[in-house]
Amino acid sequence: MTAARFVRSVWASFLETSGLEGRLLHNLKITDVEPGKVKFELEIEKYHTNRLGILHGGTIASMVDLGGSLAVASKGLFSTGVSTDLNVTYLSSGGKVGEKIRAESICQKFGKALAFTNITFHNEANELVARGSHTKYIRAAWGDERNAVDEVSKSS
Repeated sequence: MTAARFVRSVWASFLETSGLEGRLLHNLKITDVEPGKVKFELEIEKYHTNRLGILHGGTIASMVDLGGSLAVASKGLFSTGVSTDLNVTYLSSGGKVGEKIRAESICQKFGKALAFTNITFHNEANELVARGSHTKYIRAAWGDERNAVDEVSKSS
């Protein structure tokens, strides 16, 4: 199975089973996947914005969380673990309704217990607007029978 197909199956599971992603990020589109890296974009809608009419920081934080999980999935883990640390740095406005924000999430270290990810966000002008990091505890995730670690690593 390719990393792209596997990550899309994990994303579908998020949409079906999670309360947050299915409501807040249902229109997120995965645009590129390779083992250890996932790119995605979100068209900003009104419910993604704050009272100033720009992308809400909470939406970006949610995408840091999801982006870290998808980067872990791109390494072949279906159950992507639990968060131990999440950090977001906001550099400028992410955009307003009708615009797209693009993200790239990279799994920098993938071990038996922890996975470390970094995520960058760019607006339509290709300006860096935010960056984040997300650490995941993944020890229990290794036991999931739906994992495809060997298959995904061969697809690169």
